[in-house]
Amino acid sequence: MSELLPEGRNAALHGTRLDVALDAVDAEETVAGSPHQGIAELGGIGGAELGVWELRGGTVTDTEVDEIFIVLSGGASIELLEVPGAPEEAGRVFDVAAGDIMRLAAGTRTRWTVTDHIRKVYVAEASGE
Repeated sequence: MSELLPEGRNAALHGTRLDVALDAVDAEETVAGSPHQGIAELGGIGGAELGVWELRGGTVTDTEVDEIFIVLSGGASIELLEVPGAPEEAGRVFDVAAGDIMRLAAGTRTRWTVTDHIRKVYVAEASGE
């Protein structure tokens, strides 16, 4: 997949109008509803990956990579299910909406509940391809 904001180039995108192709979330990660998600890869900077991620209509679980994100539109309730090295954080819930910024630590197991949609731009540790 080509990067939308390739390194060494000057470019701009409108994050809320960007086309993000959505696919059904795997059944083993689906808790409720018929969630669909997708990613538009923006590129990289300083060894980190940048992208826009969208989730629609449901509740899903995930194991996070180290990332910081900014919600562009919509919102979600994010419950921390398991937090490596900080079990006392399990059960915390963050309600995020457009304009909110959040960090998720690598290895954290989460439950995302999305009534309509959430679209975020993220900066995450590189996957080590």
